Amino acid sequence: MPEKILVRATNWVGDVVMATPALAAIRKNFKDAKVSLLIKPPLQDMLAGDPAVDEFIIYDRKGEHAGPAGLARMVRELRKRRFDRAILLQNAFEAALVAFLAKIPVRMGYSTDGRGILLTDSVKVSDETRRKHQAYYYLDMLSALGLKTNGLGMPRLYLTKDDTEYGGSFMKEHGLKKGELLVGINPGAQYGVAKKWHPERFGEVADKLIKSHGAKVILFGSTADVPSAGSVEASMKGDVINMAGKTSIRELMAIIKRLGLFITNDTGPMHISAALGVPTLAVFGSTDPVATGPVGGVSRVVRSPVGCSPCLKRTCPQKSYICMEQVTPGQVYRAAKEMLDG
Repeated sequence: MPEKILVRATNWVGDVVMATPALAAIRKNFKDAKVSLLIKPPLQDMLAGDPAVDEFIIYDRKGEHAGPAGLARMVRELRKRRFDRAILLQNAFEAALVAFLAKIPVRMGYSTDGRGILLTDSVKVSDETRRKHQAYYYLDMLSALGLKTNGLGMPRLYLTKDDTEYGGSFMKEHGLKKGELLVGINPGAQYGVAKKWHPERFGEVADKLIKSHGAKVILFGSTADVPSAGSVEASMKGDVINMAGKTSIRELMAIIKRLGLFITNDTGPMHISAALGVPTLAVFGSTDPVATGPVGGVSRVVRSPVGCSPCLKRTCPQKSYICMEQVTPGQVYRAAKEMLDG
């Protein structure tokens, strides 16, 4: 009978993307196993079509699995499934607790958050791993646990037939033609304002690309990013298609795949773009491009080398946001031009 493996997914868009090489490694090592991914909604939508995952188990901690009663409900469901092994990509104590209470006999993961006592196979995070890109953070854990991970460092997402059809319909609806340069602008960031470049600077770069390359510009973002996207649009002289707050994750992916260039802050859609093989230009401020920069295809980072960056803060302790203030529209435009022309 095939082994049944429960994988606990990470909790953020970018982290889910960066963990896809680890999912591929698990599939490579357990070819005949049934792999179930425990994941919070709606993140499972990102991984539709991924051959590494056989099924998704939704863990809705804001809905039916909220509070102690919801956790107990989740544990009962997992216990009924009689998993042979749990591989915890998420670092939290709660992830190990759920696997322990579900009586999964083999529980594998990093010994972070004081949870080592709940794991049967635990790994300490090494200093070497801390210095690597986060995609390797998950792979290093699997390697330390004895799994083969060679050649699996590149995050990857998959489009379905429905996604491709939606992308075509989007192009037709907005009068976009095959062969035209489509440039995406993503001015939002979920982690905090320290990761957000000025909207009007995104707008200035977009206008320059319209003038120099005949670009068609599309704005992206979640519902929370609508104000930022609106500020970009208001600052621009050229026409723009504003899709902020109007797409699902799959629709976002389908449109991004059609782009010739995606210009963005350090945020989830940045990782989606890179994993889809789309040329990705990211503006970094408070965060570390070595750890969380875009990986895949043609990717590039623009940042200002100030002494206090990366501080990894949500807001600037100095209130100056100097790391973002010193990144000019000219710098980003020149990087974009080199990517498009080169």
